Amino acid sequence: MKIIVTGGAGMIGSHCAEHFAKKKHDVLVLDNLLRSSIFGSKSKSVEYNWRYLEKIPKVKLLRKDICDRDEMMRVFKREAPDLVIHTAGQPGVKYSLEHPLEDYEINATGTINVLEALRKVNKKGMFILTSTNKVYGNNVNHVALKAWPKRYTFKSIKGIDERFSIDLTGHTPYGVSKLTGDLYTQDYAQIFDLKSAIFRMSCIYGTRQFGFEDQGWLAWFAIRFLQNKPVTIYGDGRQVRDVLWVDDLIKAFEAFTSRDFRYKGEVFNIGGSYKNTISLLELIEILEKTSGRKIQIQYGPWRQFDQKVYISDITKAQKLLHWKPTVSPKEGVKRLYQWVEQNRALFRQ
Repeated sequence: MKIIVTGGAGMIGSHCAEHFAKKKHDVLVLDNLLRSSIFGSKSKSVEYNWRYLEKIPKVKLLRKDICDRDEMMRVFKREAPDLVIHTAGQPGVKYSLEHPLEDYEINATGTINVLEALRKVNKKGMFILTSTNKVYGNNVNHVALKAWPKRYTFKSIKGIDERFSIDLTGHTPYGVSKLTGDLYTQDYAQIFDLKSAIFRMSCIYGTRQFGFEDQGWLAWFAIRFLQNKPVTIYGDGRQVRDVLWVDDLIKAFEAFTSRDFRYKGEVFNIGGSYKNTISLLELIEILEKTSGRKIQIQYGPWRQFDQKVYISDITKAQKLLHWKPTVSPKEGVKRLYQWVEQNRALFRQ
């Protein structure tokens, strides 16, 4: 199978490329390597993954921008992919508030550029979109919560399923731009019969993740602990997410590609589910035990439209994809911190 992974130098994209290449598929990685500059960092991040992938057989690298429609068409005509895993995007809420036009161009226009290129080149091709729980926006905050000393939980439900409303609520520009790509993917399946799946992700984490305060919070906390630098918690620290180790996510992608029946714009909420949740305060406890140090914790006001609790209901993915998470938050955070510690030179400012 010929596969194109957009945003392939990112954490999820690079793991996709490595996984499928080791399964003897031909993988082309597309990336413009702008992640660090988007988050205002002088450190290199995706450049490390780019060099990492250079050493893997069956992987080709091409520095391209998904916002360049003509270039996407040229690349797709030349490669004629059977599968596209679209992980490229602008992932920061703060960036979207400060640069809404750029955010839209990357997440919305970039996605339809890739969809259109695949449709015109291979109508039988498969398309996987990495979407986000932010498409549900502030509606999630209307779900009743129960407060515990170190976390919040949903009061009457275990998680958010795919039928949850996306309408009549605030999203932030990031949530809107991601939802636009999400809906286009669904429509291309309905109108053009393009086999596709939308994975609305909760918090994905793993090795080769370069976290920033605005995105990749598990890695961001791990890096700050390694550097013995303070972190800021916006809110009271009891906010909860379900977290999913990146290798488990890739297995869900692979399960989609191997199903015999035909999907048409299927939406999956994907994450660790209620069995794999963690609050910020609980994360700090795990990192204190793992690192053997304590760092200064500062508190700031709640961020606009921040979801106090988000937990994925993964029943649909479990049923249709015959899939489930395997890595617990405790084990995953330990693995992540060990990788950061082993590669401390990457995080020197």
